Amino acid sequence: MNRFLPHVTVAAVVVDRDRFLLIEERDRLGPATSPTVFNQPAGHLEADESLIDAVHRETLEESGWDITLDGYLGLYINTAPNDVVYHSHTFLAHPVRRVSRTLDEGIVQADWYHPAQIEALERAGRLRSPLVAKRVRDALEAPVYPLTLIRDLNHP
Repeated sequence: MNRFLPHVTVAAVVVDRDRFLLIEERDRLGPATSPTVFNQPAGHLEADESLIDAVHRETLEESGWDITLDGYLGLYINTAPNDVVYHSHTFLAHPVRRVSRTLDEGIVQADWYHPAQIEALERAGRLRSPLVAKRVRDALEAPVYPLTLIRDLNHP
């Protein structure tokens, strides 16, 4: 019997007034000549790391921004074109300050986008996954849950 092992990831929907922080990055799933794609700061959970620590780390590594979490948007499940299933824990946040200009390898830039600009990127096929636009829509319309919803016995 094969065990199902989804990839556990985190993502930050960082909002500043009416703009959202997006990361422009090289598409690791496509050919090297592919156009860049856009994503929220996101990445894999590391061993012995809490979800909250992971979302802070990924946001800092990919955007240079220190953030404050405002709540939990939810668990987003998506199967990528390579058939990998991702369980993405997504947090709503606001920026505190930019603390670094050094970004992870493969990141072109981190910048702020209005919802209409993100919709245009979606129409052009430039979002890393369908989760990017869904998370923005949910940040604007869906309930946000308290961080206490996450009960991590390993990281009290």
